[in-house]
Amino acid sequence: MQNLKNLAGKLKKSHLQVAGVLILITLSLILLWFGNATSMQSLPPLMAQVEFRGEYRIGDGQWQPIVKGEHISSTKGDVTLRGNFHMLDPFGGYVGVYKVYSVDDPAVALYTDHINLAIYDGGDEPFVMDTENPIYGSTGCGKVWNAFRPSADNEGQIEIVIHNPHSFGNENAIDQMLSQVAMWSGIEFEKEIMDSGSAQRGISLLFVIVAIMLLGIALFSSLIHLKRANVVWIFGLVALFAGGYFAYSSEGVFFWSDSVVTNTTILGISMMLYMTFLLVGEVYLLKKTALIGNIATAVNGVTTAAFIILPTFTDLLFYDLWPLWTVVQTAVNAVICYCFVRELISAKGRERLLYLIGILPLVAFVIDVVGVYLGAWVGGVISRYVFFALFAVATVMALKLIPSSINAANKARALEMEKTALNAQLTESRVSTMMSQIRPHFIYNTLGSIEQLCKLDPQKAGELVHNFAKYLRGNFGELDNPKPILMSQEMAHVKHYISIENVRFPDMTFSFRMDSEDFYIPALTVQPIVENAIKHGLMKLPKGGTIRVVCYESDTDYCITVEDDGVGFDTGTLSDERRHVGLRNIRERLKVMVGGALHIESESGVGTKVLITIPKEKMK
Repeated sequence: MQNLKNLAGKLKKSHLQVAGVLILITLSLILLWFGNATSMQSLPPLMAQVEFRGEYRIGDGQWQPIVKGEHISSTKGDVTLRGNFHMLDPFGGYVGVYKVYSVDDPAVALYTDHINLAIYDGGDEPFVMDTENPIYGSTGCGKVWNAFRPSADNEGQIEIVIHNPHSFGNENAIDQMLSQVAMWSGIEFEKEIMDSGSAQRGISLLFVIVAIMLLGIALFSSLIHLKRANVVWIFGLVALFAGGYFAYSSEGVFFWSDSVVTNTTILGISMMLYMTFLLVGEVYLLKKTALIGNIATAVNGVTTAAFIILPTFTDLLFYDLWPLWTVVQTAVNAVICYCFVRELISAKGRERLLYLIGILPLVAFVIDVVGVYLGAWVGGVISRYVFFALFAVATVMALKLIPSSINAANKARALEMEKTALNAQLTESRVSTMMSQIRPHFIYNTLGSIEQLCKLDPQKAGELVHNFAKYLRGNFGELDNPKPILMSQEMAHVKHYISIENVRFPDMTFSFRMDSEDFYIPALTVQPIVENAIKHGLMKLPKGGTIRVVCYESDTDYCITVEDDGVGFDTGTLSDERRHVGLRNIRERLKVMVGGALHIESESGVGTKVLITIPKEKMK
């Protein structure tokens, strides 16, 4: 029953999360739709108080009548319009040909999207919009509203020569211009244009604010070494450049940032960097095809950097590189989509959904490229809707990810503090072990033996001095060695110690069998056990005694046994390890440093056996 309640609670919680995400997506899409619905392209019926009527031709082709709603291509060559501006009343009723008779009469507003205009209005010199003005640049590279005043002195027709300097781009530029002709009524006109793009600019401002917050969180996460800080960095950068793209693609951008070339440059760079960091984030999801994805992303990053940098140092025009960039970006998107499909085949559960979502912005970009090329729409319309939906989902995921990452960081810090405490404890243990081994009476006895041998056997005295020096060096060296040492090194230290004791107790026998020595063990582990065997086992015998050290390995462990045939003891006395500081230190260091264990078996009158086991998996 309790399990059913828990399951119901989880489902309720997940349903609330899903509902929240869906509401956020719905609100975002409604806001985007409202922005598009109130854009300049949907306002001509309200604005078009004048319209151009007449005929047109492409290049030196035949003249054809201008039919309202009929497409005129802007990428097939220069287009010449011939006719007049005709005035309409607010309800669309015809008034007559529009001419300007005084400075108080409003000018005609013409919207140009990456096209140049030369208007012939009865004079010898055309009115050029205005390719020599540094604000506009000499390439017509941008979207801008221009004001033209049809002269009342011209009784004939007006000719407008339209030139697309790029031979690509907005296929519908002429259609846009003809459908959006309006009266330029000064501040009111500019306000109406600005208001039409306010929803989209508001959304872009939201993105920028969220991006700045995420980048601040990412910086904080990096400073405290959160594992997922890179994900937050990427998400923040994607949101930042998406916000820049939405802001500079909104209607009326010219009226709050009047440098057309700068606007276009920021728009293009924002789109390039948005796609670049989006791909970097997508590659994080790849597993089996990660190498292919990383190579494709690296190629994309290098080419994007080249497209951004080259116009700065060469005569190449930034906007003229866009078609080449879209080709490269489309190819890279296709490669990443291939990787996602490969991953999708073997993925399960939530991973499948994640890969499907990851494909959406890549496919949306390709659809937008094809749509713009065919003249179906202007700009990244599909990409905007997809990004809005994914942004809502990603924001919810990021809000869930950050607290969990902070919790993980807190746990990591707690573990680090615990590790520091353990290291301090191990240092204290090493010092305690070393000091316990160098007892004054042992030093005095050894020096006494050296003194006697100097008189009786100088050569043997020299050997004893050598072994005693090696023994002391091994013990003092442990103070500066926080890491385990090879078993072969530990056994060398044991043999130095035994060689010293053999001088004092020549009737004791020591034997070794080393079937395995290529593993690590805390220093001063075996030697204190051998010393205990001598002190508490063999020295209590009338004479003699044997200590046998064996090192071998099983399937799972490395094993060391130290066995003596001394007097033995009651192992129940070991329960109080406060009386056995040396054994306690050895046991703790084995556990912490190599995951090992120490076992003692003893029987009075028979002897003692100490077994050390060290798991092989700890050696990896």
